[in-house]
Amino acid sequence: MIILGIDPGLAIVGWGVIECNGSKLTTLGYGAIETPAHTSTEDRLLLIHKGMRELIERYHPDEMAVEELFFNTNITTGIRVAEARGVILMSAHAMGVKISEYTPLQVKQAVVGYGRAEKKQVINMVTMLLGLPKPPKPDDTADALAIAICHAHSGGSRLAKYYNQNNY
Repeated sequence: MIILGIDPGLAIVGWGVIECNGSKLTTLGYGAIETPAHTSTEDRLLLIHKGMRELIERYHPDEMAVEELFFNTNITTGIRVAEARGVILMSAHAMGVKISEYTPLQVKQAVVGYGRAEKKQVINMVTMLLGLPKPPKPDDTADALAIAICHAHSGGSRLAKYYNQNNY
């Protein structure tokens, strides 16, 4: 199964693509869709949509895992990120990609084993679990890979699919 992990944002959308074959995880690619500052929100959202279409066309993911929004103190920033997240979800859905959503706590629990892990711990575990030569940059990219790993490890439905396919 090919999983596209997405860390939504307006300025930076982190993305990571992994292949999950049983318990083996292989990194297929990672990076960020970046939108220039001082660009209108509408143009930034269009750039995100185009970037998502390119990623889906390039990697043909079976499923996409995206982080749920966590509102902190700046509501205006949260609204802009929510708009970007909406474009991300719409882009994947329009191209037939199944979507799953995870909270930051779920991602940290799945990757580090502790839901309150620090960002550095998540980055270190992503680097180790995927056998990367160095930590992925920017941090949004490491987060996206962590979200993909979380989806791969949230195997209840994948395990059921396996057993149902093999008639056990």
